[in-house]
Amino acid sequence: METFLLIFLLIPYLMLRYYLTDHDTPTDKERKRFAEGIDLFNKGDYTEAFVYFDQKIKEYRKSSIAYAYRGKCNLKDQNLYSALYDFAQALSFDNTLPDVHLQKGIAHYSLKEYETAFLSFDKAVWFSRGEDCESLRWRALARLKLHQHSQAEKDLSKAVELGDESAAYLLSQPPFSRKVIL
Repeated sequence: METFLLIFLLIPYLMLRYYLTDHDTPTDKERKRFAEGIDLFNKGDYTEAFVYFDQKIKEYRKSSIAYAYRGKCNLKDQNLYSALYDFAQALSFDNTLPDVHLQKGIAHYSLKEYETAFLSFDKAVWFSRGEDCESLRWRALARLKLHQHSQAEKDLSKAVELGDESAAYLLSQPPFSRKVIL
């Protein structure tokens, strides 16, 4: 009976504690902190976004999000090696960011470093739990460069299942050449 009473009294305390606890991850907090710069990037103002995140890196030297977005700006401007540096810095602070692995892979792919690109895309797929069609499509493109056609076809098929029209188009081209229905 005492155990039941103790549990009965403890449950409301635990529920209240749960709801009052901050559940944002450090990365979520950074995204909120840098919302202004992220908005600049999303609007396509990459020069202003670069200046914003360059300044934020000086203030927050260990910010994965600031480095990630400065890297994205560098990638948009085709500053591939600077982008790779920024992505490496971002991942050194938070290795679980699928979009950073994806962008890093795109930079390597642009440099024709297909094996390294594949490894980055593979991590992007892993950390997105296989639910990001863009990561799957890019991994398939790297696999094609590495002559892994059957695995590339599987990645593209999964991307099509997730609604990726670009993957459907790729599946209709050689070496696959089959009709895909979304």
